[in-house]
Amino acid sequence: MATYANFNSGPAIQDSSGPMCNRKFESDVLWPIGTNVTDGQTKDTLADGDHPVVAIGGLTTADGRPNNITGIVVSYNATSDIAVVNIAACQIVRAYVSNISLYGGEAPTAWKSAPIIGQPVYVDDSADLGAGCTLSMSAVNHAGIANPLAGHLMYCQDEYVDFPIGGANSTEWGPEWSDSVSEEHLMCVMLTNATP
Repeated sequence: MATYANFNSGPAIQDSSGPMCNRKFESDVLWPIGTNVTDGQTKDTLADGDHPVVAIGGLTTADGRPNNITGIVVSYNATSDIAVVNIAACQIVRAYVSNISLYGGEAPTAWKSAPIIGQPVYVDDSADLGAGCTLSMSAVNHAGIANPLAGHLMYCQDEYVDFPIGGANSTEWGPEWSDSVSEEHLMCVMLTNATP
């Protein structure tokens, strides 16, 4: 499994210019951040300049999971412990996505080997995801608890077929992932706040 020291960072995180609906949240309501995960194992920490896709609110079904608001961290102030999160639907962002598509007990049992445009992506607090990855293709986590819908796989701006307005594309969409090993790939995701 690939592991990343940080979430995707820098200006390339945003693949569309909007929409923007920025709201402030204390870090303890964002997950999977710190120990805000179902197994208590520290997942990732916030740092200004990193842009994880996160769920906001309850970790348990009793607290509203999986109908959480989801969004992407725009900035983080460590002094106030406040993160600015863009919760607007339809913004396209780049984020690491795991190919895990199903868990059996505590371990992955299926992997998506040929994802297609429009497939759903979920905020996943499972320990099987490496540092810097909060998204997977699995509708449930390692404990069998439903994951919040984060969005859907989408073309990045340089992955559209050639046409006069944008010029020649530089990358062809169509990643091939393993069907037996966990992998994480930098993908474009169109965020949504529609509940499953």
